[in-house]
Amino acid sequence: MRDFSSDHSLLSINTATVRKQGNLLEIIEACARHGIRAISPWRDQVATVGLDAAVKAVKTHGFQLSGYCRGGMFPADAAHAQEARDDNRRAVDEAKALGAVCLVLVVGGLPHTSRPGSAVSHDLAGARQQVEDGIAELLEYAKTANMPLAIEPLHPMYAADRACVNTLEQALDICDRLDPAKSGVLGVAADVYHIWWDPNLYRDIRRAGRERLLAYHVCDWLVPTRDMLTDRGMMGDGVIELKKIRQAVEAEGFAGFSEVEIFSELDWWTRPMDEVLKTCIERHKSVV
Repeated sequence: MRDFSSDHSLLSINTATVRKQGNLLEIIEACARHGIRAISPWRDQVATVGLDAAVKAVKTHGFQLSGYCRGGMFPADAAHAQEARDDNRRAVDEAKALGAVCLVLVVGGLPHTSRPGSAVSHDLAGARQQVEDGIAELLEYAKTANMPLAIEPLHPMYAADRACVNTLEQALDICDRLDPAKSGVLGVAADVYHIWWDPNLYRDIRRAGRERLLAYHVCDWLVPTRDMLTDRGMMGDGVIELKKIRQAVEAEGFAGFSEVEIFSELDWWTRPMDEVLKTCIERHKSVV
């Protein structure tokens, strides 16, 4: 297990963590001031400042991208299917331009919640099939760009609206069907917030192995959780066995960044950006 105690060279900041405190260019400047060398930006933040400006800022500061958030939201009715295809191809192109190591896929839930305007559907099995079909199609395009796709399973509470893939097992089943050779172009983003509860977690980390573990996200699960989307905790403030999970991930050969991704409407989004980044560094060294 890698020793994080002496520096934070393996810390990445998912830019959602400080999205309320500044735009992407301001976040990049702040991370640079704190000696943080990697980020994972969100598409809406890139769109706000412009892709060219984002690419320039990343290159100017010599940042690496531990991922790019996000592609996905595959389920849609027939009238919106092409929109989903085009949007995901743009996400691949943006990830490539920014130099991301992978495009993170938040796959979507039911069609009318994934693609607004789609006809209402309660067919969860059908949505899951649309997800797999959508990934299969996008995978061919991603291969031409040499951009790995990382399926991020989300906690089951998001099954209807954000992701109907809810466990590492489900994500890995898709990977094995679409990329049985484990070529490196398809894998998973393991976010502890979404998978810590799973009784099969350590089995499925072993199953994923180095070839499928493309990204690793950290935060903490608060008790009580006051909002199911925007009340994630800073590492060490909740109940997740962070070191044990990282040890398992690294035992399989994962050597990438530990990416902090915190949505916190009531706490961390209300604090100054420098304070949040300093705390991320401290907890990276002592907790994760």
